[in-house]
This record gives sequence, structure tokens and C-alpha cells, in this order.
Amino acid sequence: MKAVEQLAPTVGLKRACEALGINRATFYRRQGATSREPSARPQPPLKLSAPERQTVVDLMHSERFVDTSPHTIYATLLDEGCYYCSVRTMYRILAQEGELKERRNVLRHPNHTKPELLASCGPGISRN
Repeated sequence: MKAVEQLAPTVGLKRACEALGINRATFYRRQGATSREPSARPQPPLKLSAPERQTVVDLMHSERFVDTSPHTIYATLLDEGCYYCSVRTMYRILAQEGELKERRNVLRHPNHTKPELLASCGPGISRN
């Protein structure tokens, strides 16, 4: 790449790349990779603040909504005229809290062992 950079001012970038057998796209990509610094992602402007997020968590943990899905919570609150956040945000919050699972109190069936049939020699039958 340094050779291309040295030849480019005299013969041109296209001819320098052709002479050295380097694709121009590769040259540009490598040149840009060294100059770029990874930047932090900007915070979304509508991100919930810590108190708003805690309000949503407390609401989903309340006795009223403890065993309902975020879709049901969202629809119920909209019927009452309240809007805290979107359904997707509720799912994100549950995932961050490690609670993204079945929220209803569901009965778990125990694992049963399969019955086995054992053959035995009956009376009067000899094994040879």
C-alpha cells in the first residue's frame, strides 16, 4: 500500500494500482480503515430515563400485571388512556432484567419414566 501511495502522485492512482496488481477498492478500503476510529453509538433521543424505566418495571411487576404479556399490558393501559412506552421497549426491559420468559403461572408436568417389559422364564421352561 505504501508503494501505491508513493507512485500515485507521479503516475496516478489508477496506473499505480494496475502496475502493482492491487485493486483500487482494496486501496481505498485499507486507507479508510486506518483513519477511522470506532465511535460510540449515540443515545436515542427518546430513550427512557432511569425513573421512567423503573416506573415501567414496577408496573410490570405489580399485582395487576404480574402474569400478563407486554402486549396485554400495553393494550390495557391504552384503554385507560395511559402510555408509558412501546411494547418492544417493554420486551427490552424484561430482557435486561432477565425476565423474558413465560410470565403466567404455568403448571410444569413431571418427567415420567417409560415402563419396561422384562421377559422371564416361566415354570417348566428350561434355558439351554
